[in-house]
Amino acid sequence: MPVPEQTVHPELDPSSNQRAHDLRVARTALIVTGVVVGAGIGLALLWRLRVVVLLIVVSLFLSALLHPVVSFVERRGIRRGIATVVVFFFSAVIAATVGYALVHPVYESATSFAKELPSLVRQAQQGKGQIGHLVKRLALESYVKKNVPRLETLISGLGRPALAIGKTVVSGVVALVTIGVLTFFILLETPRMIRGVLDWMRPERSVRVRKMLGDVGQAAAGYMLGNLATSMIAGAVIFGTLRSMGVPYAGVLAIWVGIVDFLPLVGGLLAGVPTVAVALLHSLPAGIVTLAVFLIYQQVENHILNPVVMSRTVRLNPLWVLLAILVGVELGAIVGSTFGGLVGALLAVPAASAIQVLARDLWAEHRSAQSAGELVADEVATAVPAAPSGASKPA
Repeated sequence: MPVPEQTVHPELDPSSNQRAHDLRVARTALIVTGVVVGAGIGLALLWRLRVVVLLIVVSLFLSALLHPVVSFVERRGIRRGIATVVVFFFSAVIAATVGYALVHPVYESATSFAKELPSLVRQAQQGKGQIGHLVKRLALESYVKKNVPRLETLISGLGRPALAIGKTVVSGVVALVTIGVLTFFILLETPRMIRGVLDWMRPERSVRVRKMLGDVGQAAAGYMLGNLATSMIAGAVIFGTLRSMGVPYAGVLAIWVGIVDFLPLVGGLLAGVPTVAVALLHSLPAGIVTLAVFLIYQQVENHILNPVVMSRTVRLNPLWVLLAILVGVELGAIVGSTFGGLVGALLAVPAASAIQVLARDLWAEHRSAQSAGELVADEVATAVPAAPSGASKPA
């Protein structure tokens, strides 16, 4: 009697299983290698374009600051394009006015000081003028006479880095123009781009993403607008104090305080030290009064203004704020040195606020989905009747 041939199924063939396993390993290795190489190329490209990325981040910050104003004008029946042009024009005028008020007195003082410096050195050598009297009081006549040639050489060499300073000024102007153009187009085109992306999503997902974006934008913009309000109040308080004490350059110092007060935690210290120093050089009472006003205002801002002005924004834990600032400063310094560190410190708290709002919304969505699943399971269990205890199983 002949023996029937045994058929070997492919899934039971050891060699076939080994080949399938080898293919899976090779495919996984290729995917992992591609992901690693792609990530490396992306990081290298981002590092190469880090200055451009920094300018884009600053433009996003400014556009988030101006977006509520543009939306307010748009709700008055004006088209988005015209509203953006109007708000951007007035913002540019205000920024230019503030910049002129801040830079022009400093430039005039530096120019005047550079012109008078040689005569001041000669007066110091002869013991005349305020510097000469100070030299006599400190018994530095011999040191000044011995180092007069060196001081004159130093003064004559002050004009040499003018070309480098000019290049820095030109680069700063180009960066400001670039930031302005990017901010304008982000304000103009971002809503349309967001609507286009949301239209590609499923309706239920689009609704959730739209709500999350609204919450994030409201928290970030609310924080920045509240910070702007407190900074303007700080500048006004310092301006009134310095003006009442007769301190020179009260407007410049007030603008400096308002700008630096934007920085969380360290803004008050950075704004107060040079301001108090200038007031102290003017007179001892002015320095004492300015220091007292700074200390009192910081307490008022931290315990009264911030809770009132920022009551509609998300409240962050102080430890979370500190960690966010440290990380933001470090990342910004890696990207753009000192300017990048300042930008990182400025954007750290809004970014942390946005992350907290996003995490809160995702957690609420997860809890809602979990509760809905439990409700469906309970309804199914209630709808299916339980089998009688004495009923026999079907054969």
